[in-house]
Amino acid sequence: MKKILALLLAVSMILAMAACAAAPAQNEPAKTDDTPKTETPAENNNEETPAETPAETPAETPAETDENLTETQKIIKEAEGMTLEELAKKAIEESNGKMFYGVGNSSRGKSALPLFIEYLQSIDSSYSMEFEWQQPKNNKIFDQLTADSLKGTGTFAMTLIQDGNQIESKMVQTGILDTFIPKDWADANGTTADAYTGFLPLQTLNKVFMYNCTGDKTYDNCWDFVAEGEHGLFMDIDSEIVGKNFLYMLTRDDYAAWLKESYEALSADEQAYFQPTIAAMESEAADLGLGADGAYALAWIKLWVESYNAQTDDGPICNTLVDESAKNQFGLLVYSKLRSVEESSSVSVNNVKVAAYEDGYQGIGGYGCRPFLCRSAQLPLPVRDRQLPAALDRLRVHRLHDLHR
Repeated sequence: MKKILALLLAVSMILAMAACAAAPAQNEPAKTDDTPKTETPAENNNEETPAETPAETPAETPAETDENLTETQKIIKEAEGMTLEELAKKAIEESNGKMFYGVGNSSRGKSALPLFIEYLQSIDSSYSMEFEWQQPKNNKIFDQLTADSLKGTGTFAMTLIQDGNQIESKMVQTGILDTFIPKDWADANGTTADAYTGFLPLQTLNKVFMYNCTGDKTYDNCWDFVAEGEHGLFMDIDSEIVGKNFLYMLTRDDYAAWLKESYEALSADEQAYFQPTIAAMESEAADLGLGADGAYALAWIKLWVESYNAQTDDGPICNTLVDESAKNQFGLLVYSKLRSVEESSSVSVNNVKVAAYEDGYQGIGGYGCRPFLCRSAQLPLPVRDRQLPAALDRLRVHRLHDLHR
């Protein structure tokens, strides 16, 4: 009875949070969680390689007939033919006064839910819904969803989750999560639910190099972030796997070439510091079958992993950097965290700069990662979750471009 609500929520969120594009590259961002393989750097490819299949587009499977669908999949299929308005009316009928539980890698779900409720209240002023949004750390979301799937009736109606490789292998192939493609979204993108293969991308988050600019230090080359004595603030790669995917991606030929180009822009003294590490990586690059510039990528990765200051979340990183006491510190974090900064005499967004926005910057300025909206195969609150992405797209955020100059 409640199954339309969860899907309505998905539509609303899509419409609210059109993506912010980001880049680990010079011109066009690459999206780390669109990568189905993460075993070795040589195997890590993303959707910008025409010959490869992004993680949001898992291997095709034969079309399922209605008799082969689960009850949840039948509800999803029905909802995929409904407009936002049709979903909204159905959601109000089944969910008024109910409780919604969601879980995600991102806090965007929590911030979107009040707007979703407002949207339904614009249709029916008597509508109400309570909600709880959980955000597990250290990659525990997959364990949490797995445990929830073992219950007779699951708790979580939907999830906002990243890392397409793990979603496919741990969640979709195991039958824990299903994908819902809203009609409004499909129409806007010139496709249909039946024709589209993959997960539903909500947005692209931008992770960028930012530094506290209240001191005298500047960062005008991506190699500056792995120079001697530098310890950037960064979510640990075992806590957020897309950070590890980003490092794998740097071994792709075009990204490795940009790292070499950035290295060649350094002074002779700066090059001399990095040269021994690059030379030491030549044999590793050959063993991994990397391209001609693979050693530059491996050297940068090695120096980064050995030097970064591991953090559990981007929020504390942002809070540290925007304080004037954080002179000469830097981090690699989600750009949108700056929206939450509360200005004071010592704290300000003006205390930080995005490295790639500065004139003369050389090299990689950051990377992009996509959270995907997926539905619990148990669908405790189905219809409303279908709608949220669509309603929220009306609060569309601006696209972030050109992370490299």
